[in-house]
Amino acid sequence: MIRARGERIRWADPRWRDLGLTLLVQVATTIPFVVPRDPHDSPATWPAYLLTTLGNLPLVWRRRAPVAAIFGMVAAGTLYTLALDGPGQPLPYAPLIGVYTMALLCPARVRITMGVTLTVLILVSVALNTGTARELLFALFVFAAAYALGRLQYTRQAYTEAVEARAAELERANRIEAEQAAARERARIAREMHDVLSHAVSIMIVQAEAGPVAVRRAPERAEAAFDAIAETGRDAMAQLRTMLGVLRTDGPPAHEAGREAAPRSPQPGIGELPALLERVRGSGLEVSYERTGVVRALPAALEATVHRVVQEALTNVLKHAGASAVSVRLEYGPRTLTVTVTDDGRGLAPVRASVPGAASGGHGLIGIRERAAAHGGTAECGPGPAGLGFSVRVVLVTSPLEVGS
Repeated sequence: MIRARGERIRWADPRWRDLGLTLLVQVATTIPFVVPRDPHDSPATWPAYLLTTLGNLPLVWRRRAPVAAIFGMVAAGTLYTLALDGPGQPLPYAPLIGVYTMALLCPARVRITMGVTLTVLILVSVALNTGTARELLFALFVFAAAYALGRLQYTRQAYTEAVEARAAELERANRIEAEQAAARERARIAREMHDVLSHAVSIMIVQAEAGPVAVRRAPERAEAAFDAIAETGRDAMAQLRTMLGVLRTDGPPAHEAGREAAPRSPQPGIGELPALLERVRGSGLEVSYERTGVVRALPAALEATVHRVVQEALTNVLKHAGASAVSVRLEYGPRTLTVTVTDDGRGLAPVRASVPGAASGGHGLIGIRERAAAHGGTAECGPGPAGLGFSVRVVLVTSPLEVGS
């Protein structure tokens, strides 16, 4: 097997192929010297055979020096015709292969020069031989055919190289697109995890801080606070398992490995907003919820964005606003859905002073803007009505035809 592979590598080298072609031409030019001949024909002598071999030898260098190889063949053929009277050949095998190689490898300037030179040499050769129009036309035809085959092979190779280059370019583009898609998916998962964890931890901190006070003053409220902490933690874990479960692509299925399969429930949407708001109310914040316009079903991705936007806005209220009340409003328009979350807290200035990065919007607000942009919408953040509190207003495009327009 190793020997066969070595033979394939050897013959894949152009030099070995040229050597094999030279030997094949040598066999063809040897036939007139070994077949029985008419006594009146030119004798087959060793000097004639050696000069014929010398005319075939330049084929070994036809790729590296095609013009020099052609002149070497012509020189040997001219010497054979003028100095020796040996057997003739049916076709000028070596010069035809040389013209083919020249047409395949040489630039236009060299091809034009060699074409004129060879035409003159053909005219002189025919004049010194028979001088007939039949021989002249035949010689011109066979050499023109060799040149045409060389140009056709050049076109074929150029087309093949272009197709291979295009295929390589498409492969690179597909790889880049796959890498970009993976990066976008990682960014999406990071945003989802940020929203889930930030919201859950914020509620749990608020409830945990209120727990010790409630234990002394209102034990029943302390029990409710601890229940809210547990419920928030379970909900966060369920959402995290839903997001990360899709990443388990390696290994046997969960039921075969003896572990519990990750849930495949859909992302939370507008229908889950009341439960979200109820958990926030458990932290002591007064929450109002209103929907106006023609309420209708929306695509799942859009509803998930609405849920995450409200969740992130409420998380910011719990962490930074120091508010006592917050309102959530969904306005259904013909082609848009406007989500507005407004609180009565400290407003923007105190938050900028106390939260690093808040002047530029913070990671949460940046995530809200990115989610809105993904649906062809916009996000605005600023003071609430009459300059009091803080308001987040997100406009999402609900019509697929309008997204990206």
